Amino acid sequence: MSERFSEREGLRPSDVEITVRDDAPADLRYAIPAIAIEVGFSYSNIREVICHTLRIRPNPSNWSEIPNIRDEMYGHLERCDWYKVYDIAEALHDSVCAKYFMHSDECKQFEKKLNQVFYEKGIGWQMVRGKVVFRGSNAFEENFEEVTKVLDIPHHQKALNEMREAHRDISRRPNPDITGAIQHASAGLEATARYVLNEPDKTLGKLVSQLQLPEPLEISVDKLWGYASKHARHLDESKSVDVDIIDAELLVSVAGAVCTYLVKRTSE
Repeated sequence: MSERFSEREGLRPSDVEITVRDDAPADLRYAIPAIAIEVGFSYSNIREVICHTLRIRPNPSNWSEIPNIRDEMYGHLERCDWYKVYDIAEALHDSVCAKYFMHSDECKQFEKKLNQVFYEKGIGWQMVRGKVVFRGSNAFEENFEEVTKVLDIPHHQKALNEMREAHRDISRRPNPDITGAIQHASAGLEATARYVLNEPDKTLGKLVSQLQLPEPLEISVDKLWGYASKHARHLDESKSVDVDIIDAELLVSVAGAVCTYLVKRTSE
């Protein structure tokens, strides 16, 4: 698989601000099969994966690769619901890895090239180990990567699992679980506070004053707990959730940053 000039020279455009969430733009619908072609698939291979994912029968009258099968394949991609496009991307990745092997260059290249499209087109998703997951701002992703690294030690596995669940909930499609993301993020922060203070039975609301956080961080964490309690932890089922994904992203980021701070301070 030969590299293009920009790949050889390490050149790529700057990441575009995220503007696409609940959609699969035309450029992405075109790029997914184009990437599969680049890593060695035929139009017939791609059509088989698409039809299997969409649960539709391939047209038996289309037998020539170009233009019949190619045009049929693109037609299915153009007409399907936006979230099915991401299902197809995952299914194609699985098929590429099955044809070659999981850690083959082809498998890695499919994921790398698809993520380049996400970044360059301002699409708020990314592929991680073959799964399309939520992609926040660069700061959000860097924060999540840092907190999972810091918490991945003995005694903090509960907090780590909660933060991972928060990220997983905010990544759900077509509808992110915003309430779940807030619940898990606040639970992760609570678990961290309980361990560093050796207070396994108290809630975060009662622990904040004992954490000796620098002002105004103490007030901010207390307010964060109140916000989580109002909008997720003690949610009245008769009321709708009035929090959008940007608010949830902020709360998950803040909870993760405080977890990182507490663990680092304790270890020092």
